[in-house]
Amino acid sequence: MVQTTSKLFDEIAKVLTSTAGAAQGLKSELDIVVKTQVERLLNDLDVVQREEFDALKKMLVKSREKNDILEVRIKELEELIKYNIKNQKSSKKNTIIKDKKN
Repeated sequence: MVQTTSKLFDEIAKVLTSTAGAAQGLKSELDIVVKTQVERLLNDLDVVQREEFDALKKMLVKSREKNDILEVRIKELEELIKYNIKNQKSSKKNTIIKDKKN
């Protein structure tokens, strides 16, 4: 009887071991199927991948920085143009006054 019980427990242990292995295999397959379905869904929704998002974010930051620099440069050039126009008008007035004196 002891041997019979021992054999029974051995058989139960074998069944449980193989069941655990099968369950692990099933879990792995299920993980793959779920991951594939989620990826397909995200692709259908046109969701951007993180790497693409980060790359575009860096480009945007760089563009903003360049834009800020260019805005400052444009303001400097506008001021320079105003200054030159003012000096040209002043210079023309002086020339006209000198011509009238002669």
